[in-house]
Amino acid sequence: MRGATVILLAAAPWICAAQNSMTIEEYDPRSTLAVPQNPVPRAKYPFIDIHSHQRGDGSPESLNRLLTGMDQIHMRTVVNLSGGSGERLQRLVTAYKARDPHRLAVFANLDFSGINEPDFGRRAAARLEQDVRNGAAGLKIFKNLGMDTKYRDGRRVPVDDPVLDPVWEACGRLNIPVLIHTGEPWPFFQPIDKHNERWLELKQFPGRARPQDRYPSWEDLTAERDRLLARHSKTRFIVAHLGWQGNNLASLGKLLDRLPNVSTEVGAVLAELGRQPLTAHDFLVKYQDRVLFGKDIYALDEYPCYFRVFETRDEYFDYYRKRHAFWKMYGLGLPDEVLKKIYYKNALRVTPALSAAGFPK
Repeated sequence: MRGATVILLAAAPWICAAQNSMTIEEYDPRSTLAVPQNPVPRAKYPFIDIHSHQRGDGSPESLNRLLTGMDQIHMRTVVNLSGGSGERLQRLVTAYKARDPHRLAVFANLDFSGINEPDFGRRAAARLEQDVRNGAAGLKIFKNLGMDTKYRDGRRVPVDDPVLDPVWEACGRLNIPVLIHTGEPWPFFQPIDKHNERWLELKQFPGRARPQDRYPSWEDLTAERDRLLARHSKTRFIVAHLGWQGNNLASLGKLLDRLPNVSTEVGAVLAELGRQPLTAHDFLVKYQDRVLFGKDIYALDEYPCYFRVFETRDEYFDYYRKRHAFWKMYGLGLPDEVLKKIYYKNALRVTPALSAAGFPK
């Protein structure tokens, strides 16, 4: 414009430096919201972690450390889902019983290396029966079933492959639960673009993506799982991680309504519950008999976030891992009787081999 004076305002050097050097991964804003803060370092009631992976050698020293940590957060019982099979499992059971048979439990696992051999299902069921006689409290199925386990000819082994029917039938006969992990979070199967809410995690850990050219769809895996659960109605199943349906609790509720032999657990999906406090509260109250406590990775500094979500009405507090959730958590303020069921009562009912010693009525 003729005669106009143009004034250039120089940005403060520290603003330019921050803008030029900071990446989206580093962005970590501090909330200015002033609301009541009620951290919960220790659970209100003793609890069972039905979904844990213990990598220790079972030595007295490692088990002493484990039990000391459990005492700090009021964990009464931990279930090690990485028990393996055969001699390895037997060694773990022996070590656990020698240290504290009431607080340490282990689930067996299947070895799929012989999947191409004739009559694999029957032989796997027989091996599982021996593992249960040796002290296994249940069976854990890892996510490789349905995604990575293949026959020699390259065919994928589906979750509901009839070859495995003898295993599920054995679990019903042996009165042990199957804690089954099927698939991954839905966003992992989607394009890694600006619409994907797990974009940051997938950028930092690209190996977690499940592209269509290598994996079945989330919908196909879930359908296989659900057919399996329905076909074996006399076997108790615990679908891990809220069945990866924590972002759609209505769909999970329909599954629980349809299949009374199915329960679920909250390992590694607290971020889904904590961002929808009204819906999650109502879901957990309605299905209070069907949800178990689980954590997945044993990290003492992360459990308090679970306690705070379940026990308080706090607002807008941090989740324990940025890569799982860039959003904040809200407390659900669950009633005491619901807390007791999630913390220990449901696990004791679904897993009869667990000891009820040390739990209130």
